[in-house]
Formats: sequence, C-alpha cells, structure tokens
Amino acid sequence: MTQRTDALTHWFASDFFGRWRAQLRKGRSYTLGSIPTAAQAFVLAGLFHASSPFLLIVTASAKRATALAGAMEAWGWRIPIFPESSPVPQGALPDLDLAASRLQVATSLFRKELPGLISTPAALRQAIPRPEALQKSTIQLSPAESPDREVLLKELADAEFEQCPRVSVRGQMSVRGSIVDLFPWTAAFPLRTEWEGNALASLREFDPASQRSLRILPSTMISLLPPAELAEEQTTTVENCLPDDWCRFLIDEDLCEDGADSLEPDPDFHAHEFLGLPREDRLIREGRWKLFAAELRRWMSEEWDVGIFVNNEGEERRLEELLAAEKIDPAGIAWIPRALTRGFSWPAGRTAILSDAEIFGRYQTLPGRVKPASGAAEVRPVESAFAEWRPGDFVVHLQHGIGRYRGVEPLPDGEGEALLLEFAEGAKLYVPIDQSYLVSRYLGGTRRAPKLDALGGTRWQKARAVAQGAIRDYAAKLLRIQAERQVLSGNACPPDSDWQREFEQSFFYRETPDQLRAIAQTKTDMEAARPMDRLICGDVGFGKTEVAIRAIFKAAVGGKQAALLAPTTVLAYQHYQTLRQRFADYPIQVAFLGRLASAAEERRVLAAIASGECDVVVGTHRLLSPDITFARLGLVAIDEEQRFGVHQKERWRERFRFVDMLALSATPIPRTLYLSLAGARDLSLIETPPANRLPIETLVCPYDERTIRAAIEKELSRGGQVYFLHNRIASIERVCRRLRELIPAARIEIGHGQMEKEQLEGAMQRFVAGETDVLLATSIIENGLDIPNANTIIVDRADRFGLADLYQLRGRVGRSNQKAFAYLLLPRDRFLAADAKRRIRAMQEYSQLGAGFRIALRDLEIRGAGNLLGTAQSGHIAAIGFELYCRLLREAVAAVQGKKTRSPLACKVSIDFLAVGSERPGLPASYIASTEERIAAHRQAAEAVSLAERQELEKSWRDRFGPLPESAQLLLEEVEIRILGSDRALERIETQGDRLLLQRNGRYLMVGGRLPRLTGQDVGSKLASIKKWIVTLA
Repeated sequence: MTQRTDALTHWFASDFFGRWRAQLRKGRSYTLGSIPTAAQAFVLAGLFHASSPFLLIVTASAKRATALAGAMEAWGWRIPIFPESSPVPQGALPDLDLAASRLQVATSLFRKELPGLISTPAALRQAIPRPEALQKSTIQLSPAESPDREVLLKELADAEFEQCPRVSVRGQMSVRGSIVDLFPWTAAFPLRTEWEGNALASLREFDPASQRSLRILPSTMISLLPPAELAEEQTTTVENCLPDDWCRFLIDEDLCEDGADSLEPDPDFHAHEFLGLPREDRLIREGRWKLFAAELRRWMSEEWDVGIFVNNEGEERRLEELLAAEKIDPAGIAWIPRALTRGFSWPAGRTAILSDAEIFGRYQTLPGRVKPASGAAEVRPVESAFAEWRPGDFVVHLQHGIGRYRGVEPLPDGEGEALLLEFAEGAKLYVPIDQSYLVSRYLGGTRRAPKLDALGGTRWQKARAVAQGAIRDYAAKLLRIQAERQVLSGNACPPDSDWQREFEQSFFYRETPDQLRAIAQTKTDMEAARPMDRLICGDVGFGKTEVAIRAIFKAAVGGKQAALLAPTTVLAYQHYQTLRQRFADYPIQVAFLGRLASAAEERRVLAAIASGECDVVVGTHRLLSPDITFARLGLVAIDEEQRFGVHQKERWRERFRFVDMLALSATPIPRTLYLSLAGARDLSLIETPPANRLPIETLVCPYDERTIRAAIEKELSRGGQVYFLHNRIASIERVCRRLRELIPAARIEIGHGQMEKEQLEGAMQRFVAGETDVLLATSIIENGLDIPNANTIIVDRADRFGLADLYQLRGRVGRSNQKAFAYLLLPRDRFLAADAKRRIRAMQEYSQLGAGFRIALRDLEIRGAGNLLGTAQSGHIAAIGFELYCRLLREAVAAVQGKKTRSPLACKVSIDFLAVGSERPGLPASYIASTEERIAAHRQAAEAVSLAERQELEKSWRDRFGPLPESAQLLLEEVEIRILGSDRALERIETQGDRLLLQRNGRYLMVGGRLPRLTGQDVGSKLASIKKWIVTLA
C-alpha cells in the first residue's frame, strides 16, 4: 500500500473516475445523494484529478459549503467559495471582507484561473460586476511591470482611498517618503510598496496590527474601486461567466425540490449508485478501540486499502503505537497528514477512509478557510499610546508632576516640535518630542480630577517620595510571601516523555510564540522541586487553555492527579468534554464533578479521586469542599481566575500550598500584570492572537426588532450561530417566543442557571453540535465557551454590565477566521448613567485584537482602583498616576531582590559634537510625516534597554518608513551608547571636545590619571571611539 499523499494518486487513478469523467455532459446537473461530506469531497477531488470540465458545486447552505471546502482541502484541492451577500443590519458597516471575497472569486473566474467553484443557490442568483468593469478597476503591481509612483498615487486619490498615518483597514493609503502603503479592496493583507524615484523597487504584504512586513510578493493585482461603486456595475451572474465546458453538481438532495428549473438534476446520473457508495455512512462505532481494531483486521485480511487521516506526525506516532499493541502492522496503512472530520467506506473500491472521529470519538470542527499563513502579529499592550491622548487629558511629567496635555506645538525657538503641558496657575512647559518618554497619561483610578502641580513647587516631589516609600514596603511584603513559598518542598514532575511530545505534536492548530513560551515556562516550573505558582495572563481566545491542558497532561503522565477548577458549571463541563477528547489516545481517566453530575455519579467520582483511579477531575468550586480527598494531587489549574472571590482564592492557596498552582486570567488586571512583570509573581503573558483571527465589529444601537432580525438572519445566512444574551430569567421565555415570531426558521433554545441539569446540558450540547441556531441565555455563557461557528452575539440591556463583563461576553465570538459581530443593545428613551456611557464607549474604541489590557486600564478609570489594589495602594496611584506607580514598583522589587534595573533614565548621554553638527540626532518630519507616529518612534527609541531592541527598532523603521536619514542613524547611535553605558552602570556619558567623561558612582573614570580621549576627526569615528572606550570597562 502506498504511503501518505501518494495514496491519493493511487485512489484517484481508479478506472471509476475515468469512466465517470467520460459520462459528464456540458451544462448538465448531477447529484451526489446523501453520502458523507468526506465521500462527496473524495468523489469531486477524483473528478478534478481526472481533468473534468469546470465544476459548479452547489450546496444548500453556506455552512455546508464551508464543510465541503474543508473536506476538499483534505483531498488536495482548494476550491474557492463564492459567498452570499447578506443584508446589513441597521447601524452596521458593510462587510468588506465578504465583499472582497466575492470580488476575488469573480476576478479569478473571469481570468479562467479556477477549476471549479462552490456556492449556494442564493449566492448564484445575486448579481456580480461585469468582467469589463472589474478589468477597468484593477492594476498590476510588480517591480517589472507597474505604473509610475505618481500615476499610482493619482489612481488611489481618484478612487478616494483615505490618506492616513498608518494603514489598517481596506480603502486606506499612507505615503511616507519612498514608502507607499495601501490596502486594496480585494486583498487579504495590506501592501507596502517601496520606490526608487518613480519605479517600484519592492512589493510586500504587511501585518496591519504590527505594521511589519510579512513577505515579499513578486507581483499582485489590486482592485481600486470599492465594492459599493462596483455594485453599480453588477449586471451579470456567476453562471453567465462560467467557461464553455462546465457542469453542475448538487450536493444536497433537497436542492432538487427548490423549484428552480435551472437546478433540476439529470435523473439518469447518481453518484452513490455509480460508485456503489452506500447511502448510510458505514462507520466504526465511535470511541470503541477494540471494535475498531477488529474491523481494521477484517479489512486488511480482505485486502482493502485503508487510509487514516491524521492531524500531524504526533498523532500518527501514537496511533502506530496503539496498532502495534494490537499486532496490526502500521506499514499496511496509508497515513495521510491532513485534517478530515469524518471517514467513510467505499466497498466498490475496497477502500476504507478513517479519521480520529471514528477511532477516538473526536468530533472537531475544521478550521475555516484561512488567509495565507502570516505568522501571528504581535499585539503589544500600548497603555501609554500617544495616539490616544486628547488635548485636555491629564498627564504626569516624571520631574514636574501632574499637568494637562494641550497638544503638539512648535518650540518657541523654532527648533522642532514639543508637547505643550499646562500646570497650576496656567504655567506652560514645552517638552521636546525626543524627551516625550518623560510624560505619561494619568490614570488615577478615581472619578475626581487630580490637582495640577505647580512648576517648581514641592508638592510633587513630596508625593512621589511618600509613594516610593510605601511602594518599597509593599514590594518587600510581596517578595517575603513569595520567598516563603520558595522554601516549600513540592513534587517535581519528570522531564517530558515521548507521550508528552506526541501529545503536543498532535495539537490541531499552530501554537503562537507566546503560547510556546508560556508552555515552556510552565513545564520548567513543574519540573522544579518547589511548588509552582504561575499566572497565565492573556486576552480572550488567545490560547491560555491549551497551556493548562498540556500542564495537566504532564502531571497525569508523571503519575500525579490534576484538578481543573472553573467558575461556572457550563464552562467546567466544556473543559471536561475537551479533556476527554484530547486524552482519548492515552490511559488517562477524566472525571467531572459539578451540578450536571448525578448523586450516584458524584459518589463514584469522589471514590475514584480518593483511590487514585481518577487522574484528572474537572469541576467548579465544589472541588474546594473538605470532603474531597486526593490520593496524589500534583497540579491545580484555575481557569478564569479573576472570577473567583478573595475568600475562595485564600481557601485554595491554603489548601494547596504544596501543590503546583496554575492560574489563567482573561482580564489582565493591572496590579496582577505589573506585579508579575516586576518579579513578585511568576507570570506568562500571551499577547499574540491566533493566526488569521479577525477583530470583532462592535455595534451599539437602541433595542430594535428590525436590527435583531437582520443580525440573526445575516449570521444564519452564512451558516453560523448566534448568542442572544438576556440576563433576566423571569422574562426570558417571553423573549424566546418573540424571537421565534421574528425568525420562524431559526432553531432557538434557552439556557440559564436555574434549569434542570439535564435540560441545560442538552441545550448546551445541541448548540455546540450546531443543532441549534440561536442560544438565548443569561450571562451563564460569559466564561470560556469556545464555539468557533458562533460569530454573532446580541447583548440586551448592555448598560447593565460592567466593562470587563462586556469584554468577556464579546469574546464568546470571533474564535475563527470568520468576521464576528457584537451588538450592544441599549434601552430606548432611557437615561444612561455616565459610567455606563463610558463603558459602552470603551467597548467601541477597543475592538481590535489584544485590547484586553486597554480595557483593564479603562476599567481602572471607570471603577476606581480600590477593589483592584487595596485602599492603601490606590491612594498612591491617585497621587502619582498608574504608569509611574508601576514603574516605581518594578524598580522597588528589583532593589529588594538586589537586581540592577535597566531603566532608560539610568544613563544620561550628552555628546557635544552632535548638538552642533549639520545633522542632529532625531526623526525629521520629512522622514516620518505623522506627528503621532514620530512621537511614538521617539518614545520607542528612548525606552529601548537592550541592543536587541535597538536592532529591532532600526529594522522596523527601515521597513515602515524606508532608508534611514543621517539624523535617524545618529539617534540610534545615541541609543546604542546609552544602552552600553547603562549595562556598565554608568550614570552619565558626556563629551567635551576630544575628552570623554564617563561617570559611575558619582566619580569620573580616569585612564592613566586623565580622562579618556576620542580618536578620529569625523562623526562616525568619534562615535566608534566612544563605544570602544565604554566596551572596555569592567
């Protein structure tokens, strides 16, 4: 039997496909009957392999189209979907991703680049632009063939592309010297073009979040006209533009009853009869390993071809081990390293195709159609981002205290620009933009406006000194608590086993760099003798749970029991189901303890935990009960740590002092985050979104049934599911009846915490399985539910929820590569409290990926810091501002630990020959035109504390703004000198003529009884001389 993808060629070479291909007739319709989706994809892939005519594949729904397209990819064919355009709900923007997808497919169709197309009857009836209109609106870009730069800029301006500092959405452009960024309407990523004069020198895709280039493109075609304008040219349909030799395949039998003459199938042609594929899916009984092994032996003894689709090499190796234990030779099986959701048998071809659904009972949803792999963009918290400052905002100057930001103005001497700050009694201070790192936005955690400091006054210095003393004491207390834990003796886990490596390699998705780092840090802690106490902090849907799953697996394989604690029954039960499926290949017993378990089941689980028969238990706070006795507990993982109360946290810390503790937090509470960064807790940050994840569009609108109906119908039309959150149990039945009247075709179920456990479990399972279209629920859905097919959430009375709650709720959607929508409904004709208005506004402002940290900071402003930091510390935050508080806390912890702090302020640099030269260090407006971007770049330069950061900064500037001018090069030279000096504990680096003054511990360093001397006459030689002297220091 052939191995791996060679098996596909072997199967597709069957005479069946050749004979079938010969019977296809132009313009005719054929049906595949009710055979499994994977088998349908197999048949169609065989036809494509046999060079069939163009195949128009019609499915009954967008969901079926997506499933079929995913299955086709497993068989080696990437066939595009032509999606249906849906109505836009009131207040929503047109779905540009959807419009771009339709245009991309139409363009490829006109150019005869496609072997086939998947679509629905509704989409095929919708008009598309004529080929001439599309051709007129497209431009070829490549270094070898493209319009002149000025011609392109004029074309973009005529097409009304928006000029902006940075490009992040379609229809935007940015001109920065030799760099022109643009985001075409049909592109998956924005484009960065670099020019030499009027000629295009380089063409790259870049990430709109990080603004860094992803890959070089040899060429590309771009569409200039927006979909709205092209709509005026929509006078044809897909079927009018198909190649001459085409035929139609109807995938769902009910399409034959659609009533449209054009969709009537050929009655003489039935795939399931021709191929002998049975109408009923002949599958192995799910999850029954012995039965599977017996069936496999029978097939192989009868000389069937057996193919097993595996997600990766790790899963293949584990299956080979299990088959070898059953005396089955894995070499007789074709291993296909691709994802297939279900298998099937083909008796006529003596072939059985299997997936892990039949072998282990895993029913996973394939990832949606994705954009070209980009590697995930690093989304870093930018709590002090200058672009968010507004004139009138309160700010903190490190040396002068609290003032108001009034904008950016020219310096009085005309030499450059500065931030204008206003202090008490109208005093003004100009802060040159290269010193903007001294200024941060004031976040005090109080609703009262802070008092402005007086320039030259003493109040600020006193307030800062008092806060510093209190912070030192606080840091000492935190570290004392941590030190006490360090001396405890825990149970060290053994190093990773082969099973651990196989398990991790079988992960269905590609890990992000932050995930891998968090996993490595967690496993290192678990292998240490002291008990682990690690916090995994990351945004909603960024992959924290996978870190916990791998830690639990490591503990179980190492002979320890593990407990996973979740704040709600629904979330705990979903974790239980996930662990059962993920551990199905291994002898690990997983149990559930919570409200959904019967009394008899609970007694059985308690006995299994006490005896050690149960390896992993998942539950709610019930796991903290004193009647639970563990035989060999080694790990406690707490999901949604921020949802538990202080008393509960104290209980588990006391009870599990000698056990590894792993906490997951989706709300990055500022204190928790910064204390951890400062070294007072072991923290892993996951800031990178999964690849191809899209931001969630957030719409705020008054309660309107037309909006609700349009939103639900839009989601259902693309095969998705909807959460409708109504947080009042007393009226939820009435709302359900009304929704059923509004959308009769929708399958709607209710879920809330007061339902009988069997009812709630059934409702949730049906929604997870896709058997329910709309889940009408209370806030029971808030935590952790992971349903990639649910991409619209409607929140009724959004004004009644806190900011963190709204953020969690919005995080229930947008967990695939589909565009997701969150509708925040507000009551009509009712006054909203000021706090509620600010919460809703914050949700609209922070809709991008990785916005959780900004949400936490805005929550700090709205709610106050008392409940986050304790009364004593919140007073100091109000006095000096949150950002300075965090900076001082980091320094205090480092000082208590006896570590050096790498502060950008630790070493002052003053180079006289740069201050008087024709080119001075800086970033001129001719290089970075946007004031906001220029100030941000200066802040990055000032805050760099390592040579690696300096190198990364240079690469970023070259990529985003083009070749560096001399002044920018000099700025980076200054940064490098400061970093070198800081690493050697220098406090000041100064030049006076040819003399070099290096100050450490208040004294100037001497060489042979005199100050070091610079060599060389030109600027470059002198700078090299400075660095050479610094590097020689011990």
